[in-house]
Amino acid sequence: MRALVVGNRGDADPGLVGARLADVGFTFERNEREYPREWKSLAGVDMLLLLGSEWSVYWESNAKEVAAEVDLVGTAIRRGVPIFGICFGAQLISRALGGKVMRSQTPEVGWHQVSSTAQPDVLAGTWLQWHYDVFTVPAQLRTVAVNDVGPQAMLGKRLFATQFHPEATADIITRWSMDTGTAELAKLGIDAKHLCEMSVDQVTERAPATARLVDWFLAEVAT
Repeated sequence: MRALVVGNRGDADPGLVGARLADVGFTFERNEREYPREWKSLAGVDMLLLLGSEWSVYWESNAKEVAAEVDLVGTAIRRGVPIFGICFGAQLISRALGGKVMRSQTPEVGWHQVSSTAQPDVLAGTWLQWHYDVFTVPAQLRTVAVNDVGPQAMLGKRLFATQFHPEATADIITRWSMDTGTAELAKLGIDAKHLCEMSVDQVTERAPATARLVDWFLAEVAT
């Protein structure tokens, strides 16, 4: 089985989500967001995995790249290719299906609670967040998880997306927290070293939840 992963250059690690997909037999190909002319097609692809990004979908500076990814999502939907979107990936899916993406009144970075009445066993709990934008859920999809900031997961036919980061590993969080990330966190009153240290235990605790989430996606959504 083949998964096509879309992410930015140097930040396309599918983390715990990828690890679980690999466990059940997936191999991976990657499309770098910055170079849509070099993208692999969806031919022979069994699922599309859209990762997070430092970008916003409404920036003029990456409008052409966003348009290309919106088109890719549309093609996947028409062909029935299952889609799993994360953070920016979820926001892009919202844009592709007529939803809106806008700046959040409250940035959400760190470990935050998510609630779900639709799928509490696989969605409710504490998840890693790192976003400044929020999305509306398009009419074709339904909200399946929320918190005070906004929608946290949405579900459709062969399509699922989260605002939170179920893929986050300690290494991913450390990488995001380095260099400019340290200053970014400081502006939010978050100590980068403390976040990285506490995330080691949080990731260990939440890894089985990510595995359950991926298994549910494959068994109930992708099929």
